[in-house]
Amino acid sequence: ALAVLIGVIISALVFAWESAKRIRARKYIDKNSIKHYEIYGPLFFGSIAAFNEKFDLEDDPNEVIIDFKESRVADMSAIDALNKLTERYRKAGKKLHLKHLSKDCRLLLKNADDVIDVNILEDPEYHVATDQFQ
Repeated sequence: ALAVLIGVIISALVFAWESAKRIRARKYIDKNSIKHYEIYGPLFFGSIAAFNEKFDLEDDPNEVIIDFKESRVADMSAIDALNKLTERYRKAGKKLHLKHLSKDCRLLLKNADDVIDVNILEDPEYHVATDQFQ
């Protein structure tokens, strides 16, 4: 009976981990030739590789919007991934807007001040774990 219980617990943990890694993106180009990526699922250290695979830097138009309304940036690894993605688009000469990020995420995203497009009225309120105490 103990082995069954341990097996159920392990299966539940594996299922939770795999579910958390599933990050999806709905992609479309609007009438102004701006590509939109609507992100679904949490962005954290376990989903960064899948998140980075969603983007087509070479074929994307000159302006791209990543919308996090249905997502959550959960840790510093995710913020680092966003920072690197922003830099890749900048080096390619493309403008990247990050939309619906929380206030904490916007403060932590260095070197992205001129490319963040934030809708203050619709931004979610949640906190990102950092090493700083408040």
